[in-house]
Amino acid sequence: MAQSQYTEENIRSLDWKEHIRMRPGMYIGKLGDGSSHDDGIYILLKEVIDNCIDEFVMGAGKTIDISIQGDKVNVRDYGRGIPLGKVVDVVSKMNTGGKYDTRAFKKSVGLNGVGTKAVNALSAYFRVESTRDGKSKAAEFSSGELVDEEFLEETSRRRGTKVTFTPDLDIFKKYKYRNEYVERMLKNYVYLNPGLTIVFNGEKYHSENGLKDLLEDQNSMDDMRYPVIHLRGKDIEVAMTHSKTQYSEEYQSFVNGQHTTQGGTHQSAFREAIVKTIRDYYGKNYDASDIRKSIIAAIAIKVMEPVFESQTKTKLGSTEMGDGLPTVRSYINDFIGKQLDNFLHKNTEVADSIQRKIVQAEKERKELSGIRKLARERAKKASLHNKKLRDCRIHLGDMKNERRLDSTLFITEGDSASGSITKSRDVNTQAVFSLRGKPLNSYGMSKKIVYENEEFNLLQAALNIEDSLEDLRYNNIVIATDADVDGMHIRLLLITFFLQFFPELIKENHLYILQTPLFRVRDKKETIYCYNQDEKTEAIKKLKGKPEITRFKGLGEISPDEFKHFIGDDIRLEPVMLDKAMSIEELLKFYMGKNTPDRQEFIIENLKVEVDLIEEN
Repeated sequence: MAQSQYTEENIRSLDWKEHIRMRPGMYIGKLGDGSSHDDGIYILLKEVIDNCIDEFVMGAGKTIDISIQGDKVNVRDYGRGIPLGKVVDVVSKMNTGGKYDTRAFKKSVGLNGVGTKAVNALSAYFRVESTRDGKSKAAEFSSGELVDEEFLEETSRRRGTKVTFTPDLDIFKKYKYRNEYVERMLKNYVYLNPGLTIVFNGEKYHSENGLKDLLEDQNSMDDMRYPVIHLRGKDIEVAMTHSKTQYSEEYQSFVNGQHTTQGGTHQSAFREAIVKTIRDYYGKNYDASDIRKSIIAAIAIKVMEPVFESQTKTKLGSTEMGDGLPTVRSYINDFIGKQLDNFLHKNTEVADSIQRKIVQAEKERKELSGIRKLARERAKKASLHNKKLRDCRIHLGDMKNERRLDSTLFITEGDSASGSITKSRDVNTQAVFSLRGKPLNSYGMSKKIVYENEEFNLLQAALNIEDSLEDLRYNNIVIATDADVDGMHIRLLLITFFLQFFPELIKENHLYILQTPLFRVRDKKETIYCYNQDEKTEAIKKLKGKPEITRFKGLGEISPDEFKHFIGDDIRLEPVMLDKAMSIEELLKFYMGKNTPDRQEFIIENLKVEVDLIEEN
């Protein structure tokens, strides 16, 4: 085989914006179209807001105004404003920023001087304007290139910084901001910064009780065993309760205001500290899994110059608190050991509730121990000998960390449908789990059924979620069924399974419905795939004449070559979301108990699962 030449001409030096545009994943994670909460367009927004939060933390500006109209984003704070002589530099020169001076930004989120530069480089339009000392300075960019600079002018506007940007369609293709994801991000900001007000498209977000408000906002009081325990210290805040309805552990952790979705040293220390404190308080060596079973908790700490394991800051790597404090592990253990112990001594009703929960968990674990052992053996044997799970390569070697956010498991039914997806998928990041017929209706059943039912047992094993989401193998879990009555029924049964036993998967935005086209409209020159009747009508108008119209009646009818379009760059995913209007127990009873006439309407409104009423040709 001929070898390619490797000379000086092969060596290139990219400037800052070229490198960001060529390797955007290094700076903002996956790109996506906005259907997932961790898609790049939300990271762009977060990077800009982080700078506003740092101003608030430094005591400058209590309000942030944000608007998103279509693809145009505006973020305005009332902080000190960027020093006017450096307005251009801080958004266009790498390794330039105020956060290298820890006297000004002691415990900041963004310490690498990259965030706003990445937003600039990945935006078709980017404008930054700073106002301070009665003067303002602005600059406009396109794909990181300076196109206009407004020199100093006198102004009566309030001090602060305003950033406007439009993500570049050359990078993000087609995308849409989902208000639900933006709102959740903004709520987290106000929970972590009591006293801060964020106004988004005219709606105000504010919190006085921090992480206590976070847990109460995301969980119905009817789902909690006892009121939220809320503990605060100088550089730490904790909130926790136990759920009545879910089985596994659920944690949300934050560092300097950053949501560390993959946890890290602080979350590990927190889990360890809870177990130690509970054992010491009751004077019994309870099993750690029984103590933490069904826990719902949040922890936020502040660390001097935190070290994260990626630019998107989803996992804390720091072991030191800094500022003369002990290690992260010691600091959290000491705080929980004292404060949680004090709380339990003062609140004996809560302490009794926790102990009853532990005893119940211990009893259930012992009852299930034999079944769980056999179930694990069956799952292990099945993964070796059958074809239910066609895994992806992402779990091999270094790829596991590099592309974890892209990992997807399609859950489908039937040989033809799973065969089409398997042949069409990206084998590096996409896996397929094949159901055999309709899954069992698990409403009202105990966790025992998960181990006894082969389908549920193998699905749980494939996802690796038996005890917690910490080791979840796939970031995106996609239900891929036909767009007919049977397909809808399978969707509902699967959603019921996750709600009944693993609701945190839905709460943490891991579950989606795959949208596939209902029609193909084509002539000799062009093919258009249509996902509903309106798109079909528009396609017919566009192609004129009498184009050929094909109605897809099932996933198995779509050829693998065509399927590549629907699970590749143009994939359409509809996130499954929970509404706090009902507790999970009430929700399950309402739409999976005895027949209710409003069932379909309820699903559409409360789970945000789009149901297309399919019209025949």
